[in-house]
Amino acid sequence: MSTPSLAHASSPSTRGQLNGVLFVALFAAAVTSVASLPAIAGLGMSPLIVGIVAGAIYGNALRDGMPESWAAGVNFSARKLLRIAVAFFGLRVSLQEIAQVGVPGLVESVVIVVSTLVIGTWVGMKLLKLDRDTAILTAAGSAICGAAAVLAFESTLQSKPHKSAMAVGSVVLFGTLSMFLYPVLFHAGWLHLDTLGAGLFFGGTIHEVAQVVGAASNVSPEATHIATIVKMTRVMLLVPVLLVLGVWLNRSARSKATADGHASQGGARKLAVPWFALGFLALVIVNSLHVLPETATHAVNTLDTFALTMAMTALGIETRVSQIRQAGPRALTAGFIIYLWLVGGGLAITWGVQRLFG
Repeated sequence: MSTPSLAHASSPSTRGQLNGVLFVALFAAAVTSVASLPAIAGLGMSPLIVGIVAGAIYGNALRDGMPESWAAGVNFSARKLLRIAVAFFGLRVSLQEIAQVGVPGLVESVVIVVSTLVIGTWVGMKLLKLDRDTAILTAAGSAICGAAAVLAFESTLQSKPHKSAMAVGSVVLFGTLSMFLYPVLFHAGWLHLDTLGAGLFFGGTIHEVAQVVGAASNVSPEATHIATIVKMTRVMLLVPVLLVLGVWLNRSARSKATADGHASQGGARKLAVPWFALGFLALVIVNSLHVLPETATHAVNTLDTFALTMAMTALGIETRVSQIRQAGPRALTAGFIIYLWLVGGGLAITWGVQRLFG
């Protein structure tokens, strides 16, 4: 009789979990209101970014005010909810939009994403001696789609919240810098790019979608259109990159198991296929077929942004500043080196693409 009661007592109550999810939802609603303020929106700060910052402040300063039973709901929001939200992010991309920029936009996106992931991971792990997850998360946030990519990779890697927080911090800092710096460099004539080139460069190298739009809108509507499509092409590359990551993680697990002498005992895990990435791809196809009415798509995208905001807020609540401090300045240095590559290498790639397809 005592064993069932003990098991029941050790598992989080359903009510406590629901209260935790509701708490995160209310927190995210407040974050969304703050993000809509002109002073915040003018900086290109999406609700996702404001959410992780506000959540981290609460998690480190006021966490004791939250009942322990709510922790399961916070964890649900930071894990399972984010997978669902990343999948529905696919409704923001269509194959028709990607086709509008043609081969140049696709080549730009693929080369920048692959090179940034490789260079960023190598710099983080080999040059700066960061742990694998922190290096990959920082590179992914810079290479693909900012905070949303960090969330997707965090889920696949099953890394700890503070590592994602460090990667998002890099996205915030250097993405915001790009949003203000790129238009200045363009109008000063230092980039030597026409409207098409500006769209390719802005969309191919700036971190967040909102930051891309904010920067390109200071050039021209045509540049904004091209930059947005190129950026969404990078977002779509999230699917194949996550699948490759799953294969790589599986091989690494097998190698480690073999080295430890446990391969015959099933030491290597099965291939982890990120179902939310496949869901993302499926919804891209749905959006491309125009199956849903435009109003329904807009409503789902609004809900999806809120779900992503909840996930980022919950991630912030679970983050501890003491854990971030352990990485010291190395994580920020990794983000800075990746940023230098995006500016210099990205500009060279843009020139090369234009010359090749011009």
